[in-house]
This record gives sequence, C-alpha cells and structure tokens, in this order.
Amino acid sequence: MPELPEVEVVRRGLANWVAGRTVSDVQVLHPRAVRRQAAGAADFTARLTGATFGEAQRRGKYLWVPLADSGFSLIGHLGMSGQLLVQDPVVPDEIHLRVRLRFSDGGRELRFVDQRTFGGLAVEEAEDGDPEATPVSIAHIARDPLDPRFDDAAFLTALRAKRTTVKRALLDQTLISGVGNIYADEALWRSRLHYDRPTANLTRPQAALLLASAREVMTAALAVGGTSFDSLYVNVNGESGYFSRDLDAYGREGEPCRRCGTPVRRAAWMNRSSYFCPRCQRVPRER
Repeated sequence: MPELPEVEVVRRGLANWVAGRTVSDVQVLHPRAVRRQAAGAADFTARLTGATFGEAQRRGKYLWVPLADSGFSLIGHLGMSGQLLVQDPVVPDEIHLRVRLRFSDGGRELRFVDQRTFGGLAVEEAEDGDPEATPVSIAHIARDPLDPRFDDAAFLTALRAKRTTVKRALLDQTLISGVGNIYADEALWRSRLHYDRPTANLTRPQAALLLASAREVMTAALAVGGTSFDSLYVNVNGESGYFSRDLDAYGREGEPCRRCGTPVRRAAWMNRSSYFCPRCQRVPRER
C-alpha cells in the first residue's frame, strides 16, 4: 500500500494540475470507487459538478482537495492499487478506470484508476465547515513526521507510554500517520531496533532516534518519487519512484546488511513481513 512519500508525490501533482480548475463533468464507472459516499454515486456527481478545486492537502495516507466556497472536500484513499492520473482527453481509457473528472477549460482530465478497487473517493464535509480543514472522517488521524506542526515531544511521550511493541506503534495511525510496513522496517533498521522491542523499554534517546530515522528515510524516498515495486505506484503522470534501489532492509531477505554484512532476515508479522538484521537489531529479551 502506498505510504506517506508515495501519497505526497501524488498530492504535489494534484496541487500542480487541478488547483483552481472547475469540474464540468463527472463519470462514475464503478460503484465501489465511491462506496464511501453515503448518499451514492449521484450525490457524488452532483456535489462535484461545477465545483472549483482548491489546493490539494494530505493527512498521512489520505488526500483531499477543498471545493471552493462549499465547506466540502473531495477526499481520496489510494488503497492497494489506486492511482490518480492527469491525462490528456485523447489518451485511451485505462482498463481499470473507475472515475473520470473533466474540467471546464477542456484541458487534461483527472482519472481515478484502481485495479483492486480497495481505494475510493468521496465528497465530505470538513470540520466546522472550513474547506481548508481536515475532513471529518479523518480528523482522528495523527499528523505525520513531515508535517511542520508535528509535535515531537508529545509523540515521544505517547510512544513510550504505550504498552505495545515498536513496529505496532509506528503503524498506529492515531499516534503517527503515513508510516507503513516499508518505512517502518527502514526506520527500525536505521535506529538499530528490533520490530518486537517493547515501547515501554525505549529510552528517550532511542525513541528520538527512531522518529528522526522515520523522518529521514521518508524524506529521502520523497526526493526520488517514493518506492515503486510495480506499475501500480505512480505519480499523476504515471511515472514510478526509485527509492526501492536504496532500501536497506525491506525486501532484502538473504542479502548482506549494508552496515555489518550479516544476511537480512524476513519474519512473518501480523499477516505481513518484517525485514531486519539479526546482528544490528537484536531480538529483545522481553518478548
């Protein structure tokens, strides 16, 4: 699933291509793509038609684009395979095209493409009717480490107070948003922490290093367009990111650790996989 860097790449593309443009036509080609719209596809279409987009925003893995003078926003989640593509109208439809938005200027259209239909779009009211505020349905999600308003001190205190393990805490979107399986493993490798380390046993310097590592690795990934393992994770122009070449832990089972040379291991974890160096990231005594 796309994580913070990949979603931020898409947000920047939307900010560049759709801000200030007015929607002239909406086509919902698959009902699952707008299943989060409580009143259905007709309501989704009616609320968007004639609306002018503001500046694209993001909270963790969610995107939204305010609709000017309405108190509502178009909110999106890419799920496992969702793509928001800006395409010339003459480009043939993608096989898995789910929603199409055309604009009054007749320029490039916005297409939501989703092979597995786990993602989706909806038009939702923002907090207090302020279109620049976070949509109501995602207001509970924490800020992410790249957000200038992220509170480092509050996060470190909350992390060490939790009765859980460190990777579980990193994936808790109410504690810190935008971190998924890939960047959790990368941050843990950089901070030399095992994924099963209890959060209560972290020293404050260890917790601070973990946060710094998460911020560092996601900043590096964002600089090269994110991590793309296949053609599903792309920006609005359909281009893949290149950070997969620089991963230190994730997906490197059996390859030498870039720090000590020990073969990287993969372990089953919560229906996923965790990659770690058994020498640099010692298994905790308390499990």
